[in-house]
Amino acid sequence: MVQIKDFAVEQWMDKYETTAKYNVAETCSASVSVKDLQALSEDPESQPLEHIFDTKLTYGAIRGSERLRTTLANLYSVRTPTPLPPDNILVTPGAILANFLLLYTLVGPGDHVICHYPTYQQLYSVPASLGADVSLWKSKEADGWKLDLDELKELIRPNTKLIIINNPQNPTGAIIPQSTLEEIVETARESSIYVFCDEVYRPLFHSITPMDADFPSSVLSLGYERTIVTGSMSKAYSLAGIRVGWIASRDRSIIEACASARDYTTISVSQLDDAVASYALAPSTIHALLRRNIELAKTNFAILEKFIESHRWACDWVKPRAGTTAFVRFNKMGKPVNDVSFCETLLERTGVMFVPGSLCFGNGEEFHGYVRIGYVCETHVLEEALAALATFLDDGYEDVPVIKKKATA
Repeated sequence: MVQIKDFAVEQWMDKYETTAKYNVAETCSASVSVKDLQALSEDPESQPLEHIFDTKLTYGAIRGSERLRTTLANLYSVRTPTPLPPDNILVTPGAILANFLLLYTLVGPGDHVICHYPTYQQLYSVPASLGADVSLWKSKEADGWKLDLDELKELIRPNTKLIIINNPQNPTGAIIPQSTLEEIVETARESSIYVFCDEVYRPLFHSITPMDADFPSSVLSLGYERTIVTGSMSKAYSLAGIRVGWIASRDRSIIEACASARDYTTISVSQLDDAVASYALAPSTIHALLRRNIELAKTNFAILEKFIESHRWACDWVKPRAGTTAFVRFNKMGKPVNDVSFCETLLERTGVMFVPGSLCFGNGEEFHGYVRIGYVCETHVLEEALAALATFLDDGYEDVPVIKKKATA
């Protein structure tokens, strides 16, 4: 029997997100409806599902419609010397299945995997469950959650199969800058190691622009065939409910292998979901949708930043630069609070939902006091949640225990 650790963050979300009054644990940009998409479109008279009404609802295109895969291929072909063919993309029910299929296909006993950390637990727990030896490549909070390339080189072994990165990163909102990405790829190329980047929060960059030298491109643009990315309609595109994700790679054999493995899971994506995704990513819609979400991220980021600056006695952070999440540390007199107790008490008394860092992104010994905040929700939800949090910090914070250092022998 395959042994895999409980998926802590998803179990936490499942337990509380439907009953929380203020869900600021959610990682998606504030959701939109099909009517909202139509209103955002440069062609508001168009119908997102027009061609579906008379279409028989079969399994549809098993690998994703030609329209959707071509649209995605065009997005990955911007500013690259070699366009990405549509056949190098496999559409999946969400990025979570894209990640799983890729790892299931590539990794097995005897393999060594290096994984960027902290990150979404799936990216390191699934390889471990498949029998791989996983090394965590830990980013440094004191250095703005940056990665140490010398450390990466020290982690590489003769059997290293895969380097996994997450850019922009969950939960910190940090980015891996372009120069670092290029060095990761060159390091991998020297040993023919695959580079897999979970780009599910791309292209939601709110505190860096394409004019900045650090602005990261997709790893698919870096000229190395053994690069693979996953993405989704959930985070940057506000459409978690349609369950559309994808795997894209310069190596066609990876796509073929994942397509073969996928036959044992979900055969295809719903034609309805595929149609909505195709409409949202079309040139007539995508720019307005992204502009809406980036502006929302900027607005809400400023609100959260103002709150943290005015409550430095209780919390601090490394400012996120992209994505939808921030990793905020709560403390008392310099000692980290028990983040699980803090989140549970806060939710019980105010209805504000955060994600505890030590439970959902650490191993029980790391990230004490940290909570993940998903701040690209509706602005009024964030404002009301922070007002409730401010009241709690004034009136109930003394009830939250701190983490005491273990006695040393």
